[in-house]
Parts: sequence; structure tokens; C-alpha cells
Amino acid sequence: MTVIPGPAPLWRDPQFAVLASARIISVLGNGFARVALAFAVLTLPGSSPGRLSLVLACQALPQLVFVLLGGVIADRMSRVRLMALADWVAMVAYGGLALMVMTGRAPLTAMCALAVVAGTATALFAPAMDGVLPLLVRAERLQQANALLRMGTNMSLLLGLALSGVTVALVGAGWALALNAVSFAVSAVLVHRLGVPGRPPKTSSCWADLREGRQEFFARKWLWPVVAQYTIVVAALNANVGVLGPLVAEEHLGGVRAWSAIVAAQALGTIAGAGLAARIRVKRPVLVAVLATFPAAVPIALLAGHAPVWSIAAAMFCSGIASDIFAVLWITTIQREIPEETLSRISSYEWFGSLAFAPLGLLVAGPVADAVGAGPALASCAILIALATAATLLSSSVRSLRAPEDTRHDSAETSPRAVEPAR
Repeated sequence: MTVIPGPAPLWRDPQFAVLASARIISVLGNGFARVALAFAVLTLPGSSPGRLSLVLACQALPQLVFVLLGGVIADRMSRVRLMALADWVAMVAYGGLALMVMTGRAPLTAMCALAVVAGTATALFAPAMDGVLPLLVRAERLQQANALLRMGTNMSLLLGLALSGVTVALVGAGWALALNAVSFAVSAVLVHRLGVPGRPPKTSSCWADLREGRQEFFARKWLWPVVAQYTIVVAALNANVGVLGPLVAEEHLGGVRAWSAIVAAQALGTIAGAGLAARIRVKRPVLVAVLATFPAAVPIALLAGHAPVWSIAAAMFCSGIASDIFAVLWITTIQREIPEETLSRISSYEWFGSLAFAPLGLLVAGPVADAVGAGPALASCAILIALATAATLLSSSVRSLRAPEDTRHDSAETSPRAVEPAR
């Protein structure tokens, strides 16, 4: 691993600046919603861990069900238009949730329905977002662009998390959810300004496109083992962040303020991780990315043992650094190795695989915590993350995939992928 000088000033690129601004604003709102939604449900009359699990599972399930369709649509139409549409849908969902919480009229069925709408918006947005950046940025600057995007969004998430606990405590969770709805509206307006050309009409059917995406996905032996790993990892992380962590914070660590500090520490770590990821070049990016998953198990194990808040926060900070090194290396490898015309479909299969057990993790976390306690449930999550990561390292393709020389050194001669897709 070698360290190179800092990234070129991509912020001066108008297209990249608009995209980054849209993401930073919407993620700022999500920082409020991440804490607000959990504690909004927990503080409603008749609340229980099982009810929180159900609402969060309703948000996660459509992300799994519709993400493949989102990838097909994103490869058939303007990715920018699809991203803007998804932002408007998310605005409606979180606006409705905010209104119900603020008025105190929040029937479980209605909350679950709006959670489904919010999850559907994510399913449409994510594959399009993964496929739009290579149309705006030159291939040799993709790692820097991904790192800068994550640095900006991580900083805004940190700000949102830092303010969310105070907002929930002072004016209630409904206002925090309302701020998230506003952030999606602003993001949609900004995304509309991106000058990405439309896609040529396709004569193939959606089913044919879906099959082609599946074939391309499984043809890459470095790709699907990591996705299989994250099927387990994401389920365990979601159970921790969505249900088990807030439960332990509420019962043993002091409530919403302690949990906000813990997740804010992770967000602070991701800022440092993104900054580091912008400056490093590795010969085997997938191998390094997989190794960077191990630290995610440490803070979960500390939560299981009801460790002091400062130690959990420190471990979350370190795991945040590692998680963003993984994220930047992983998405850059996908964007570099996958043809542009199938990129969103491949991304959708990657999302589908990673999210496959996420709803199940959220759905069972509450009942398992009721049955055996949050501590043993968290310990199981930590063990699953470590075992899944170790198993992935058995793949020779994961260990051996190398970054091409021309993407490990900046070059003014390299053409944008929008002109000549890297293969």
C-alpha cells in the first residue's frame, strides 16, 4: 500500500459539485431520521421492541424486493430522472411519518405503509446513483470522487446525528422526520440540474435485461463472494443499529443521547476513513476491502457486554474508518470493472444480495432480544460478522484481483467512462 498526494479539486467541477450537494443535503436529513424513527416508535403508546422491528423491517423489505427492478429501470432511462423521482417519493413518505408522529395519530398500519414507500424510494435511487458517477467523472478519478462523496456525506451525517438527539429531546421526533422530508425535496431539485444525457431506447424486454444482469453478476468470481459475505454482515449491522443498539442504550447506557454519541463516533470515523481512502492506492482492492470488514464486529461485542459508552464510541470510530475504506474500494472496483451499460443492473444485484437478510435481521432482532436478551443477541451478531468475513477470504478471486496500473496513477490522458466505458 502506498500513499499519494491529496485528490485533485473535484469540487470545482460543476456537475460533481451539484451531485455532491444533493447527496450531502439528503444524508443530513437522514442523520436526523436515523435516530428519530427508532425513538419515535419506542415512545408511542403501546410501543415494544417487536413493533420497532416491524416498522424497520417494512422499510427494509421493499429495498430488497424492488432493487432489481430499480437496476433495470436505471439502465433503460435517464438515471438522473430516476434519482429525482426517488427523492420526491422519499419526501412524501417521511413527510407523512412526521405528520403522524407530531399529531400523535400514528397507527401501526399507516406507519408500516409509509415505511414501505420510503424503502421503495431507496430501491429506485441506489442503483441509479451507483451508475451515474462514472458518467460525470473520468475513470482515473473515480476513487477520489467516491471518497470525496463519502467524506461530504459522512460529515453531513455526523452533523445530523449530532443534532438529532437534541432535536428529539427538545421538540420531538416528528420535527426531525420533517427535516428529513425537506432534505429530500432539496435533493430532488438539485439532481434535476445534472446534465447527464438520456439513454437510447432498448428493444429488449425487462426480463431479458434482468437475466443479462444476473449472468454478468455471477460471471465475476470476485464479486458474488463479497456480496454473499455482506448478506450476513448487513443483517447483523442492521439488527444492531436498528433495534439492539437502541435497546441497550435505552436500558443500560442512558438513552437517546448516549446512542447518538455512539453512532456519531462511527460517522466521525467514516470521515477519516473516506479521507484516507482518497489518498491510498492498493494492488488488491477487494482483498483489502474484505479485511476492512473485521473491525465492524468489535463495537457490537462491546455493546453486548454493556461496556462504557466511551469504549463503544472509540470502537465505532475505528470501525467507521474501516467501513469507508471498504466502501470506497468496493464501489470503485465495481465501477471500473463493470461495463457502463450494465452497471446499474450489476449494482442492483449487489444491493439485492447484500440486503437479502436485512429485513429478517430487523424482524427477528426484537423478538430474539425479548427471548434471550439484547446482550446475547448482539454477541451472535459479532460472531456472524467475523465468520462471514473469514469465509470470504477463502476465495482466490477475492484475494487476487488487481487494480490496473492506469487506475492507480492519475493521468490526464484517460477518457471519461461516459465516452469509452472501462471493461
